[in-house]
Amino acid sequence: MVDGDASDARLARLAAEGDDKAFALLVRRHKEALYRLLRRYTGDADEAYEAAHEAFIAAWGALKRYDPNRSFGAWLRTIAINKARDRGRRMTVRRAIFGSKDLDDVEVLDKADPRPDAEHEILADERARRLDRAISRLPSALKEALLLTAFEGFSQQETAQMLGVTIKTIETRVYRARKVLIEQLDPDMRPGA
Repeated sequence: MVDGDASDARLARLAAEGDDKAFALLVRRHKEALYRLLRRYTGDADEAYEAAHEAFIAAWGALKRYDPNRSFGAWLRTIAINKARDRGRRMTVRRAIFGSKDLDDVEVLDKADPRPDAEHEILADERARRLDRAISRLPSALKEALLLTAFEGFSQQETAQMLGVTIKTIETRVYRARKVLIEQLDPDMRPGA
């Protein structure tokens, strides 16, 4: 029987040995954080869901290669980013062949909301959507460094290890990503606004 308090490394070992329940527990522990990362990476809820699904399938197949001395979450996010990259490349080809849709279209509901803070919430939601879209449009290298450090809370050293680059490269990519976002977003979206 799988212990719900077991470490990720122990659950991964059990799952690699064929314990489906151990893997299900790993999925439950990591699915929300992985989806959030991929949602910001792709800028699209459906794409994020599909990429997360592919990442978990790939992780299941690669469990025997997982190093228990490494963070399971970091290992899983590395797989997820690779899946998102693959999906992005496929989408680029599809758009070139079939045309592209306007990613800036935002459907706004015209229903009145009785809550007094409804207008503030709608504006905050719109700002968050614009930020997510801007992040999703960043070049992959900048986007990955920014998401893993600023949103996922990994250190620059951990991020450098996950992406196979130096810490200085991560510093530079995060700086450039923030600079691009500040240039792209409206003044009210800039940090500190």
